[in-house]
Amino acid sequence: MQNTPAPISVDAYINSFDEPQRSLLKAMRKTILEAAPEAEEIISYMMPSYKFHGMLVHFAGFEKHIGFYPGPSGIIHMKDEIKGFKSAKGSVQFPLDKPLPLELVKRITAFRVNENLEKAALKKKK
Repeated sequence: MQNTPAPISVDAYINSFDEPQRSLLKAMRKTILEAAPEAEEIISYMMPSYKFHGMLVHFAGFEKHIGFYPGPSGIIHMKDEIKGFKSAKGSVQFPLDKPLPLELVKRITAFRVNENLEKAALKKKK
């Protein structure tokens, strides 16, 4: 991505990248929206982000990887499945030289949707 002003839309963000990142970012977006069709798509922290009863996930393109940010609970929930990837407390890196694990992205996003729905239901009970 170039040193440009903050993107104003997810389309603008994705289109600021060259290939192969652009295609990979489009695939991430499509996969997240399939797992969370009711999510609101926004730019937050200068990257594509998805909200549904609170923040769900974010993703970002980098020179050598695609970053996926499902928060700590998403990483903990799928810790065995992400063993082969570099990860931190709330993030995982998918290298550009390997196929994107889109099924894993879908499962993590679906987990986060359910987690946010449970939290929203608990708030309603109070």
